[in-house]
Amino acid sequence: MGQEKEKEKRFSWFWRWFLNNQIVTSLLIVLLILLILLVFTKVSYLFKPVWQFIGVVGLPLIMAGILYYLMNPVVDYLEKKRIPRLWSIIGLFIIVIALMIWGLVVIVPKIQEQTVSFGNHFPQYIDTIDKKMQEILSDPLFAQFRSQLEDMGDKLISSLGDIIRNISTFTVQGLGSFVGAVATIVVAIITMPFILFYLLKDGKQLAPYLMKFLPNKMRQPTLKVLGEVNSQVSSYIRGQLTVAFAVAVMFILGFSFIGLDYAITLGITAGFLNLIPYLGSFLAMVPAIFLGIVGGPVLLAKVLVVFVIEQTIEGRVISPLVLGSQLDIHPVTILVVLLTSGKLFGVVGVILGIPVYAAAKVIITHVFEWYKDVSSLYHEEEELNKLE
Repeated sequence: MGQEKEKEKRFSWFWRWFLNNQIVTSLLIVLLILLILLVFTKVSYLFKPVWQFIGVVGLPLIMAGILYYLMNPVVDYLEKKRIPRLWSIIGLFIIVIALMIWGLVVIVPKIQEQTVSFGNHFPQYIDTIDKKMQEILSDPLFAQFRSQLEDMGDKLISSLGDIIRNISTFTVQGLGSFVGAVATIVVAIITMPFILFYLLKDGKQLAPYLMKFLPNKMRQPTLKVLGEVNSQVSSYIRGQLTVAFAVAVMFILGFSFIGLDYAITLGITAGFLNLIPYLGSFLAMVPAIFLGIVGGPVLLAKVLVVFVIEQTIEGRVISPLVLGSQLDIHPVTILVVLLTSGKLFGVVGVILGIPVYAAAKVIITHVFEWYKDVSSLYHEEEELNKLE
């Protein structure tokens, strides 16, 4: 009996200080995760075919997924109106193909023309800005800052020249990579419609089919998590694309109204860059402000007015109506996610970082809630909260 009590006492001490300790449990979980990552780094060559497979099918899947979230609500609505789902999908495909043909015939040549024109006039723009800088520096008011401003201007022009030379060098050296990228895009464009068609046709059956491979107890919670992830991602994608389209239209109309050159190209560029939260619109304004400086103070003031009006309408009207607070992510968190995903995965990371984070947040939240239920580490805290 004495030995059993001694063992029970030792076990209780071990349980209290190690097994039932939140800090120790958290450290053990972190240690296990790090050990798993270490093992994966040692056998990473085994996953090389998997990454190659993802590299091949990833782009068409992403493209099909984006179009699925845009088109599926329309197909569902038409299906409720007793229009066969297959006919709704075929009708939407015809409309999308018609819009693509219209874009290739009307929009793409215009963008190409404006881009080539901007490239041809770029040296003249640099000379114009240099002359304006000299005029400013000749003013007695800036005499004491003349040397510093001259150095800044020389560095700016030198940096622009270096950027152009680097782009030219990269274009020549990366010709093989460019051809490979074009081939990947062509394959994605060819395969994407087939993936999209079956997603629209049988997408609702995918989750129940996958649930058959899970134990019975896990099916309902997993369906709930997948439903919330789907809701978060679909809301974000539809909202961001709607806002981006509205931003492109506003900038095209605004720049055309004030007589700024390359209004269509600048507006479409602003729409694409607006897919980057918080930073996209400001990045899109860089070339517009550059052209405004070339055009003179009056044109620059008009460009800034257009920017202020666009930001006001977008921030006060469009974004709250379309996006609202669906993701419930703090702006600082969004910036951190953008910087991190951009550093790790480039442009694709910047565009997809937020929806991936939103999905991961839902999954981690549910996993943590499950852990709180099965673990005794948080029961006392919950009882104290009830007493309070």
